[in-house]
Amino acid sequence: MNKLKLAAAPFLNTLPVVYGLQHGIGDERFELNHAAPARCAQMLREGSADLGLVPVATLSTDGPWQVVPGIAIGAAGKVGSVFLVGEQSMETWDRVLLDDASRSSAALAKLLLQVQTPGGAHIPTEFAPIDEVEKGVGGSTGGLLIGDRAMGANRRYKYAYDLGAAWWDLAGLPFVFAVWAGRPGVASIEDVALLQESLRFGLDARSTIAAEWAQQWADKHPQGPRLNDEELSAYLTDCIRFELGAVEQRGLKDYLRRCHKAELLPRTRIRFYKSVEGEEGQVSHEQERVYESERHFRHGPDLDTILAKGAAGERLGFDEAARLESEATPTDLMLAADQRRRSLHPDAVVTYIVSRNINYTNVCTTACKFCAFYRPKRHPEAYLLSREVIGQKIEETIGVGGIEILLQGGLHPDLGIEYYEELFQWIKQNYKINIHGLSPEEIWHICKVSNLPLSDTIRRLLEAGLDSIPGGGAEILDDEVRRRIAPIKATTDQWLEVMREAHHQGLASTATMMFGVGESGEHRVKHLMRLRDLQDDTNGFTAFICWPFQSENTRLLAGDTSATAYLRTNALARLVLDNIPNLQASWVTMGAGVAQASLHGGANDFGQVMIEENVVSAAGTTFKLTAPDIERHIRDAGFEVYRRNVHYDRIPALTQPQYQVVGNEGAIRARWV
Repeated sequence: MNKLKLAAAPFLNTLPVVYGLQHGIGDERFELNHAAPARCAQMLREGSADLGLVPVATLSTDGPWQVVPGIAIGAAGKVGSVFLVGEQSMETWDRVLLDDASRSSAALAKLLLQVQTPGGAHIPTEFAPIDEVEKGVGGSTGGLLIGDRAMGANRRYKYAYDLGAAWWDLAGLPFVFAVWAGRPGVASIEDVALLQESLRFGLDARSTIAAEWAQQWADKHPQGPRLNDEELSAYLTDCIRFELGAVEQRGLKDYLRRCHKAELLPRTRIRFYKSVEGEEGQVSHEQERVYESERHFRHGPDLDTILAKGAAGERLGFDEAARLESEATPTDLMLAADQRRRSLHPDAVVTYIVSRNINYTNVCTTACKFCAFYRPKRHPEAYLLSREVIGQKIEETIGVGGIEILLQGGLHPDLGIEYYEELFQWIKQNYKINIHGLSPEEIWHICKVSNLPLSDTIRRLLEAGLDSIPGGGAEILDDEVRRRIAPIKATTDQWLEVMREAHHQGLASTATMMFGVGESGEHRVKHLMRLRDLQDDTNGFTAFICWPFQSENTRLLAGDTSATAYLRTNALARLVLDNIPNLQASWVTMGAGVAQASLHGGANDFGQVMIEENVVSAAGTTFKLTAPDIERHIRDAGFEVYRRNVHYDRIPALTQPQYQVVGNEGAIRARWV
């Protein structure tokens, strides 16, 4: 079989896309060559390449091409490596030199000049190699710089306009700079799958890529500025967007439409190669059902009727739930949710569990914008707990009456299925304790690292000793939101797929929502609907927990995370999730007083004692309660108290010794007092 010839630019932001190809993925199928983006397009035209990682402007000028789904090089805001630069502001420019490496960036620069400067449409432009552009910038001459040598341009020039940020301000959408494209039919479904696998491999290796690139740069430019590998890693995680899903496609189509209207590019239509799932970027059947419901204008019963319906346990439709979310008062929502809680739990009992969070590693490859806990692999604060430390934490937990550990960590690039099997087997051989562990995100990561089917991964974890699964990593189950706040985490459908398979194999789990990350009310309703739909199929969720985003020490601005917003969201969840029996209060993020109020707005559980907690506390939240504290707060709120296990079976009251939590910064221990 003749190999497909691939052409890609030797840029840092290209490496995650091709890293897998450089490390054996598709060896039998692909031959990779490097060239500047514009040259890659020329190689396609000449026939010396079958597929090229090409500027998206090529899709208009050189087609008809087909695009590999799911893969792109783009940005949602600042890109950090594509700049219009000058010694004077762009309003004074009468000439612009354009780096000839990418026609997409050049067309975007011309478009932004037209929009942002008087007479910008008539400013003369001229293509030139980057060396000539850098030499020519000065006075009333501006320049377009792209690629690795453009990084840091905002520090070298008096005026530097980041084109990714400028496009975001203009369109409010991601910008796509480059995609894999080729002649119609040249790439098979199997080829597409290999290219997508190469990207997944590269995304997991971004910290390694950054370190290798920093060293290569230093070797090639011994007298030039040093590029710090942590800065480069942040560039690959925070600035560059590698997805080509629905929202990226909207940005791409808007760019092509605007360029056509400005007479910069001809009209074009994007066509895709087929993938295993069909054309990427299309909404799933589940999402389509929700969106179809969303399109109907919300005429129907009044709010009181909808509230009464939810309070009685009747199923609310999307439109009804969305109306409650947007129009009902917090008091009305809480009263209705309290009525629903009373019907589900008529004996006025509130439960809690004594457990401990053990965050076995803080090394993570996803670099979510909302997370203050994770560290890159080579960071001086990165850790992977030893068995000795984990054992000590378990012994302390059992010593104060704990029956469960909540075992979660980051997505460590080196930990495969064998690590977890050996750890779980060791825990079960030495301790009588429930392992409530591994979020769907971690399980999906284990599948990728170990190259295993999801069903086999969960089966092996279950056989090794995993007892139940926490609902972490859900955030907001809507891919538009997920791509913005955590662009390389598992998708909505993948998160749900893990939970579905776990439930089918007999593992119970909780379900969660972290809100206040800039999502809309309808995003939150869609999230609840998707959980409810899965529960209809599997009946595997034991409880639902929501909490507001904690923004301190993170890179994401918070939305409404007030106590009122929490109590509204918690109450709405009780009304919508008619098939999930328990609702857990989040005193860890909101404090005991707000948690008490939530018991009168739908919640029937006070959560965990949490002898140790590291993730939320890393974002600035420091609430801590002992078991006696929790019992006192529950009784003060007017309820009877029971301890419970993970399945919400009540445990007879035991006389427990008093203890307190001591320590800080992840070194928290329990001791007798």
